[in-house]
Amino acid sequence: SRRHKLYREELNLTSAAAPLPLRPESSWLQFHLGISRDGLYPRSSPTVNRLLRDMRDFTIISADYSQDEKALLGACDCSQIVKPSGVNLKLVLRFQDFGKAMFKPMRQKREEETPEDFFYFVDFQRHNAEIAAFHLDRILDFRRVPPTVGRLINVTKEILEVTKNEILQSVFFVSPASNVCFFAKCPYMCKTEYAVCGNPYLLEGSLSAFLPSLNLAPRISIPNPWIRSYSFDGKEEWEVNPLYCNTVREIYPYSNGNRLLDIVDMAIFDFLTGNMDRHHYEMFTKFGDDGFLLHLDNARGFGRHSHDETSILAPLSQCCTIKRTTLLRLQLLAEPEYRLSDVMRESLLQDRLAPILTEPHLLALDRRLQLILKAVRKCIDTYGEAKVVANDTTQPEAPASDRVKLTT
Repeated sequence: SRRHKLYREELNLTSAAAPLPLRPESSWLQFHLGISRDGLYPRSSPTVNRLLRDMRDFTIISADYSQDEKALLGACDCSQIVKPSGVNLKLVLRFQDFGKAMFKPMRQKREEETPEDFFYFVDFQRHNAEIAAFHLDRILDFRRVPPTVGRLINVTKEILEVTKNEILQSVFFVSPASNVCFFAKCPYMCKTEYAVCGNPYLLEGSLSAFLPSLNLAPRISIPNPWIRSYSFDGKEEWEVNPLYCNTVREIYPYSNGNRLLDIVDMAIFDFLTGNMDRHHYEMFTKFGDDGFLLHLDNARGFGRHSHDETSILAPLSQCCTIKRTTLLRLQLLAEPEYRLSDVMRESLLQDRLAPILTEPHLLALDRRLQLILKAVRKCIDTYGEAKVVANDTTQPEAPASDRVKLTT
């Protein structure tokens, strides 16, 4: 009953209406209960596939702007927002069983590449990149990206008619081509030329499952040591100092434990997707300094298949360290019978919006994987395998006491 009360309060369902039942078998609740020190879900979790199906099929009962847009309008606590940009429209959709997902609409067609002259911090956010990032994260056995699925949304019936936000209602319009469109009401994109439009009312998008609320499972946001400069000129120290990692290694928590190795994992993941926009990372505070890093906000990946941004690999090439489990998985995915592009292609076919990635993007994964392995070999040739490859293959499974408990 206490868990039920907490969920109702978090979802603003405290009206005098009849209480909604909270089913223990709900896929959202089971997903939250399955979070552990090892990742967002167990390796062979049946809950994840059920959650993906529910996000794809369940009736949408409400829609609202995300906290980012509300922060810009002064309608929420900005201290809870990592980076209130508002530059790319996203909505919070709610379902039965207290389910909640972040909706990012289609802004760029799959065959379009990010223009060469675009800076990474003004790039489009791509719904298919969010979907592909989840599949890649699961293939790499990181399990640090929330379950994400594609869905075709009826923007009239599933957003306009179910939202109670008058501002969101006010930004819907019919375009000259008779398509139903809407846009973000914020300082940066409150113009119709930035709108997203259905065809005439159906719109592709990604749905990413929400994590437990900050009240139930607090998280901390930490700047990435290899953060990029978010200006048109100027560089960060790591971009000009090849010995930068020596400085990082002297700072806690990168001086011991697995945090630096997790940063390298994150860099490998981002390099494969081509995501240059990893300015922060988040962690659950319950697991302390040894918890895993969350790989959130991946929509700026998969923008250019024709370019490999090797600077993303700076944590690996400068620190010359990698987990043995990560290296073994990468080596396996480089084998012809388990080629990464083939595994990704097969995995992405499960999504209703398939094909999620074009063939050039899939083939770019194989090319980038070889560049990662080449960087590891260079490190081993320089420092020796014993210093480069960290043995993490004997770590025990996290005990039950280390799981996120929504009742605490």
